Amino acid sequence: QAQLVESGGGLVQAGGSLRISCAASGRTFGSYAWFRQVPGKTREFVGGINWSGDNKYYGDFVKGRFAISRDNGKSGVYLQMNRLQPEDTAVYYCAASLYKVYGSPWSEDVMNSWGKGTLVTVSS
Repeated sequence: QAQLVESGGGLVQAGGSLRISCAASGRTFGSYAWFRQVPGKTREFVGGINWSGDNKYYGDFVKGRFAISRDNGKSGVYLQMNRLQPEDTAVYYCAASLYKVYGSPWSEDVMNSWGKGTLVTVSS
């Protein structure tokens, strides 16, 4: 059974950096993505990467602050977040698709598996 487990969330001051991780097990996926959600709002696409690593996509709000990468040699991905702002506070979810996904933003509908999320809190 496929499983995605996020880790690395926590509290960081505005302007700081944080890297969150997603470990995948149970099957091979074609693409991985990060989404985030604030209570009361819809889930938002943050970034996605095809497993080959050739293609990376980001939500418009990222503006060069975040970088998604794969875990070479293992199944999983990272999200490096820099210049964090209080509005980046959210639960960040790792998601995976069986297929390669292209373009931006990615829809939740094309993702086949989800992690339980990790909370990132940015203080002002």
